[in-house]
Amino acid sequence: MKPILFLDRDGTIIVEPPEDFQVDSFEKLAFLPGAIHQMLRVKQARDFHWVMVTNQDGLGTDSFPEESFWGPHNLMMKILESEGITFEEVVIDRSFKHESKPTRKPGTALLSHYLMGDYDLANSVVVGDRLSDIQLAKNLGAKGILLGLSSDEQDHGQDLEGLRETIVLTTDSWQHIADFLLRPEGRKAELRRCTNETDIVVKLDLDGTGKTNHLTGIGFFDHMLDQLGKHARIDLAVEVNGDLHIDPHHSIEDAALALGEAFRNALGDKRGIERYGCFNLSMDEALAEVALDFSGRPFLVWEANIPGERVGEFPVEMVEHFFRSFADAARANLNIRVSGKNAHHMIEATFKGVARAIRLAIAKVPGDDSIPSTKGVL
Repeated sequence: MKPILFLDRDGTIIVEPPEDFQVDSFEKLAFLPGAIHQMLRVKQARDFHWVMVTNQDGLGTDSFPEESFWGPHNLMMKILESEGITFEEVVIDRSFKHESKPTRKPGTALLSHYLMGDYDLANSVVVGDRLSDIQLAKNLGAKGILLGLSSDEQDHGQDLEGLRETIVLTTDSWQHIADFLLRPEGRKAELRRCTNETDIVVKLDLDGTGKTNHLTGIGFFDHMLDQLGKHARIDLAVEVNGDLHIDPHHSIEDAALALGEAFRNALGDKRGIERYGCFNLSMDEALAEVALDFSGRPFLVWEANIPGERVGEFPVEMVEHFFRSFADAARANLNIRVSGKNAHHMIEATFKGVARAIRLAIAKVPGDDSIPSTKGVL
């Protein structure tokens, strides 16, 4: 199955005139900086099914006559074609926003053949400059890239809540979009770690969206691994069959070792990543301060005094041991300082803080494929 690249037109490929939002003359036709070059990079390297989807308010009415639209539009298409950029389909909705027709983005009525067709929608991408484009991506079951945010939506203070899981990139640069779409697909790892005490399977995708699926036999541990995946914005699944009839120690320790090894495998030579991540995270009275470096040199600095013995079936003493084992296996330098009074809050703040530091450290630097070290190796 082939994924689809859905592209908005005005404000995404060409400049949207701020005075009336209509490209209805040749004088108004202007391409966004870098759009043609970066689109061509994607066209040449990725096998997408290309579809343009655009709302053209009142096209064919007195407010937007046909003859005003087609001249600039056809010239735009000819310029793109001359550069090697072609579309399998151009989908145009002519309705007004107030009509709320299902054919208008984010409605999918004009795209139902893609919903019912043999396409890889989960790996398809909608690129647009409005929240309606991101909502379209969500409605299609695809991913969304937000190219800035249109001025009218900014002015009205519309937020992104409910769409954050769909957005995989927010940027004001076509180069960033192309770099993202052309990123290596190898930042994944799947491994099994078997001992006489545990049998552990870890599945990891560093370029995921925060999907998690854990079955460790320790409820609070599952909850903490959910925080790790969600807030690092990675897809993570950890399954542990361990000797819980003895105690949770081996299950937690070995899961950390397997998870650290999965990170090491997924990061590879760490080419093009930020490498460092620092994050302070508060949760009620608790504060977790985390600094992370995927340096290749394992080290843990731990400053915390978490009260009590257990949270659920999770031994409090295993928090430090988990992160020490993770740092050892991932070959990462991890500094953690935690303050607070409530054990649950302190532990959860720690996992969330580490997750956010990971999110910063594994981020790809747009346009940079070098190893982030003067040594040339990590």
